[in-house]
Amino acid sequence: PKKGCQSTKLLYEDAEHHNAVFVGVDEHSIPRQAHKRSTNSFGKAFRITCEGSDTKYSFAHFGKSAKLFVFEAAIDMLSYLTLNPQNWQEHSYIAMNGVYENAVLTALKGRSSLSEIVICTDNDEGGIDAFHRLTDILSEKGYKNVARIDPKFKDWNEDLKAKNGLEPLAAVPHRRNEFYHNTASDLKYFECNPYKLSSQIYRALKNEQYQDLAEIAMVGSVFFIGKGNENVMFEKLKIKLTREYRAYLDKGKLCSKQDNLKNSVCSVLRDLKQTARTKEQSKQTAKALFELADYAVKCEVEQELSSPQIMQEQEIVMEETEEFQMSM
Repeated sequence: PKKGCQSTKLLYEDAEHHNAVFVGVDEHSIPRQAHKRSTNSFGKAFRITCEGSDTKYSFAHFGKSAKLFVFEAAIDMLSYLTLNPQNWQEHSYIAMNGVYENAVLTALKGRSSLSEIVICTDNDEGGIDAFHRLTDILSEKGYKNVARIDPKFKDWNEDLKAKNGLEPLAAVPHRRNEFYHNTASDLKYFECNPYKLSSQIYRALKNEQYQDLAEIAMVGSVFFIGKGNENVMFEKLKIKLTREYRAYLDKGKLCSKQDNLKNSVCSVLRDLKQTARTKEQSKQTAKALFELADYAVKCEVEQELSSPQIMQEQEIVMEETEEFQMSM
């Protein structure tokens, strides 16, 4: 792969500092972007996008198949190709020089034959968020065939290092994403009593029992969907929760998420006061309860994530207080 890039003048070494220079060209093969990366084996790597670069273009190779592989960095792209050299020229590959989509969208816009996108971002929080964000952007553009291949370690260069006997950096778990998925997966079905649904929702909210509230809302949603096989439908809704969750959009502190939850509860409780409803109204009630479950799970996750931080802050305050008292 490296020789192929060199022969097309997409990769070269600068004379002054011996940096690797990765070049992005436009549809006429005119250089539009250049990204430098140091070649030192030890210490922190130097990376910079050269001044005047057009970020709509990036280091890439375009083959004839419908498949485009997307990477965060050129070094990841080359590492992946080194690990997977079989018929690599047939497919297309592009490096984003980060987690931004400009170059990817430009490449797709000019190549209608590309219809299968494989996102190969890093196996860490930023890479996982980038996958979901890019998937959503591509979906809005009409690209539905989007998949992810994640490296075993932090990134593809670390995988290559491991293969060659060097100690790699481990993958970095996305704590928020994992907490949400685990919490949603742990939700348990029970038979819904529609006459007690409002009081159960109110009680769980009042006691800040967010996981219980999520379960109550989910079984309520299943009840109003009303298609039978409620246990099976409950499991389908759990899958829907995790599939649609986007950690990159799940921002804000616990207090703001609690406000969102309270607003959702108020809306649902007003809706549940209806004594009769059409089929369409039942669908809307089911949707509102599903959204309530999502808000509840987010609060449960935020509470879990913020607890260690709160404890740490309290310990710091106590230590500072003790030091202050000792100095008096």
